[in-house]
Amino acid sequence: MIPGKLSLVLPAHNEIDNIPVVTQRALDVLPELAESFEIIVVDDGSVDGTGELIDRLAAENPLIRAIHHPKNRGYGAALTSGFQAAGGDFIMFMDSDQQFDIADLSYLSPFVGKYDIVAGYRIDRQDAFYRILYARTFKLAVRFLFGVNLRDTDCAFKVFRADLLKTMKLESPGALINTEILAKSRRSCASQIEVGVHHYPRAAGESSGGSPKVVFRAMKETILLWLRMRSYQPSTMGNGKPRTSSRVKRLVFAAMGAGLAAAGAIAAAIVRKRRS
Repeated sequence: MIPGKLSLVLPAHNEIDNIPVVTQRALDVLPELAESFEIIVVDDGSVDGTGELIDRLAAENPLIRAIHHPKNRGYGAALTSGFQAAGGDFIMFMDSDQQFDIADLSYLSPFVGKYDIVAGYRIDRQDAFYRILYARTFKLAVRFLFGVNLRDTDCAFKVFRADLLKTMKLESPGALINTEILAKSRRSCASQIEVGVHHYPRAAGESSGGSPKVVFRAMKETILLWLRMRSYQPSTMGNGKPRTSSRVKRLVFAAMGAGLAAAGAIAAAIVRKRRS
């Protein structure tokens, strides 16, 4: 049982067929896993009726809260809006596309409160080949550039100590949000543990996470984040031990990481084009 209150943040962009299933599953499961909870659904400029749907769900159940972006601002911006609105002691986020099961929180819950970050990793990732190719390449770049060494950096199934997360100034509007959180958490000496979770094929809707536009935007955000991190100083510290690395080594790795990210993005775009 997770002590205190859990805020579950669900970013949603054109997920009208998935949101009812995901929210109902959370309402059924979370009472067994957390002392109290809230579900925050962030509509990121959807055009399929997702916004109207989450308003109805919120009106029907006080445990559900609806947040709206009039225009699509990106995955990272949707998460950041959810984090800012969260009132729990712990904040969890999960994608709203049915590729995760909230019941797998039972694997993470024994560690919540003992670690600043409890991060899920996908045991058997159910995504297209080109997305997995890009993810593996990007993982190397993130490790080289930011010292983040998780098995699955972008797994959208994580629980954070709320005060650590809410005091971060998060600026990545898109897919790089996971990297930014983890890089700043590392600077904060946050303690973390990884736990395996299940991953399922998308049941409805379409994913845009592996599109060339998203990939190249992530490359741009990576460069900007690396520049910002050079002067970043955390306002809240975690419970882990400081981690240091050679400045020269980091500069060399930065160049290698940028090259790997570019190569991976180009390869992913080519593979996607051939498959379409």
